[in-house]
Amino acid sequence: MPQFDAILFLSFGGPDEPDDVLPFLQNVTRGRGVPPERLDEVAQHYLHFGGASPINRLNREMIDRLRAELRSAAIDLPVYFGNRNWHPLIEDAVGSMAAAGHREILVFTTSAWGGYSGCRQYDEDIARALVANPWAELTMRKLPHYWDHPLFLEACADAVVAARDSLPADQRHAARLVFTAHSIPQAADRAAGLPANGGGLYSRQIAEASARVAQLCGYAEFDQVWQSRSGPPEVPWLDPDICDHLEGLVAQGTVSPGTGAVIVCPVGFVSDHLEVVWDLDNEAREKAAELGIGFARTATAGEDPRFVRMIVDLVAAQLEGRDETAPGVTENGMPCAAGCCEPVRRPAKRR
Repeated sequence: MPQFDAILFLSFGGPDEPDDVLPFLQNVTRGRGVPPERLDEVAQHYLHFGGASPINRLNREMIDRLRAELRSAAIDLPVYFGNRNWHPLIEDAVGSMAAAGHREILVFTTSAWGGYSGCRQYDEDIARALVANPWAELTMRKLPHYWDHPLFLEACADAVVAARDSLPADQRHAARLVFTAHSIPQAADRAAGLPANGGGLYSRQIAEASARVAQLCGYAEFDQVWQSRSGPPEVPWLDPDICDHLEGLVAQGTVSPGTGAVIVCPVGFVSDHLEVVWDLDNEAREKAAELGIGFARTATAGEDPRFVRMIVDLVAAQLEGRDETAPGVTENGMPCAAGCCEPVRRPAKRR
């Protein structure tokens, strides 16, 4: 069994200043044929917040808490930070780890989910970093999915309760609980998981996590919707969208203007990505105000101390030889199983 000697905290990445925004977006969308005008449109969302995504800052704060929690657990492993799409890039982080003499590395990713973007693409990131550092003989093991880890679910549930308590007293009891996650193309969701199991791994995990969190905080009824879709309108994505759903709740009389409210839990996000603060704190909040209903958005799980305790638990399981075959565990960028979570191939453009 590998004797792991370091941890790589691997995330999506985000710009730190205005000059980073377009290069970052170009990294994210490389090879996808996204028109420049769409990038310019999304860039304005970042520039609205001073050209910085909160994700890098929040990840660094989480890493500081993780280091402290590891010390408390008497686990002597250094933690390095790397990203898929922006500095510090994973290729550079892995190079620094190898140069420091580390050879057996555990990789924690800031996605709790299966599917291509949430799981397999991180395997591709690891494989790319190994190719970029061919001189280093490394073993890199990605930690498992954690969408169903009790500490993750408890953190989400307590965030729901805190958001509910932030509403005016006369809106709390009847407030509608709505879970959101990042939408993906329906074809990509069908390709998520093993074909023999019917695909749909990502959407099934989101639905199950939402149900478990609702149960933990005492809700018999809730809604699970999507946000942050992009791409051409003719390509079907997972729906309904959060803003469309708010309109539907009012139109159906489920939430009443003036007295009704919604509690929105971005269960699909570990921390406040730009998509959370723009799509929910701006667009969805404005839609709720337009409809005359109250709105409370929960904190993301990464802000809760239990989240880093969960990471330490995942690390300890690997150090002790447990959970070696748990869903999502892979080594050196090799997928967990042939055919699982294959990327959807876009049709070649006609010349």
